[in-house]
Amino acid sequence: MLQPSRTKYRKQFRGRMHGLSQGFMVEFGDFGLKAMECSWLTANQIESARRAIAHATKRNGKMWCRVFPDKPFTEKGAGAPLGAGKGDVKGYVCVVKPGRVMFEIGGVTEAEAKIALTLASAKLPVVTKIVKRL
Repeated sequence: MLQPSRTKYRKQFRGRMHGLSQGFMVEFGDFGLKAMECSWLTANQIESARRAIAHATKRNGKMWCRVFPDKPFTEKGAGAPLGAGKGDVKGYVCVVKPGRVMFEIGGVTEAEAKIALTLASAKLPVVTKIVKRL
């Protein structure tokens, strides 16, 4: 599972998801999977999508994962009353905004890339679009 090796602070505020993303171009590969809405991607979801791409391409070509879960999210215990403070860190997420290219593939045909990226998009909680390098 992906998570940072160390962080400066253990817990973070939730923040607001508004605006557009910075990483909106296919930089490394030939095809990319682009998010069309805001969401949090958990480490499990990223790993599941990564494995779907690797399985569909039979590990031919090269794959780049351009998201990393570096934001901790917390959860209170089941019987915790109000006013008991912030909960313990449950896992890590990546904040994804519209336009963010999450995965890229290179060295495979367009048909293989479309199949692989479609399978990966089924594992993610965001509406996605398959894009080509310009």
